[in-house]
Amino acid sequence: MEPGDSTKQARAAAQLRKGVLEYCVLALMRDRPRYGVELLHALEESGALATSQGTVYPLLSRLRRESLVTTTWQESASGPPRRYYALTASGRAALDEFSHVWPGFRDAVDTFLTVPHPCAGDPT
Repeated sequence: MEPGDSTKQARAAAQLRKGVLEYCVLALMRDRPRYGVELLHALEESGALATSQGTVYPLLSRLRRESLVTTTWQESASGPPRRYYALTASGRAALDEFSHVWPGFRDAVDTFLTVPHPCAGDPT
């Protein structure tokens, strides 16, 4: 590995994560409400989507302002009450739209990464 390769890879991963994190968080709430730390743990378990509280909590606040999620407080057996986040109808619609767009987007990127494509003007 060349010097700086790991930095470049980290930067590329951060950009990819930034583009899909919102929808991954919405997907984690598809079946049931979740609280913030629970979301962080699920993202961390994926490996590639591991992120920090400083990223997830502002994202959750924005999703709430955009009416994609609602929140409720629930008592916790192991500490203070927790704020749970749940999908709204708008959040579910946004997730469904992304779910329809993602396969084509993913396949297009995979095509460019795996098959050489001549550019206009290149000799064939």
